[in-house]
Amino acid sequence: MIPTPSDAPHLPRSAPIDAYGNGGFAFAEMSHRGSLLCLPDAIWAWPVTKATEIDEYTLSRVFAAANSIDSLIIGTGTDVWMVPNRLREAFRAVHVGLDSMQTGPAIRTYN
Repeated sequence: MIPTPSDAPHLPRSAPIDAYGNGGFAFAEMSHRGSLLCLPDAIWAWPVTKATEIDEYTLSRVFAAANSIDSLIIGTGTDVWMVPNRLREAFRAVHVGLDSMQTGPAIRTYN
C-alpha cells in the first residue's frame, strides 16, 4: 500500500520528544502542533483532541502494529483519564499493556 500524504508518517522512525507545550511537540529537529501517535516504526499526526475521542478506531494504527508493541502509554494533557474497560479489554486481547497519564509523565516514560 502506498501511503497518501494524509497517511504518511510525520517521521518514518521513532525519536525522543525534545519538548512539548502550547499544544505542540518538538522532536527530531521538527515540530508539530496537535496530538502525536508515537509507534516503534514512525511518529504520526493524530487527530485526537480530547480523551473522549480515544477509541479502537483512533488507535487503529496501534492495533495494526500490536505485534511490535509491549505497552502503550496515552498522554492526556493535564487531564486524568480512566481508560474505558472495553478499550482495556481490546488491548489485552492483542497482548498490549495500556496506561494513561498526563502528557508530561507520559513523555518522560516514552523517552
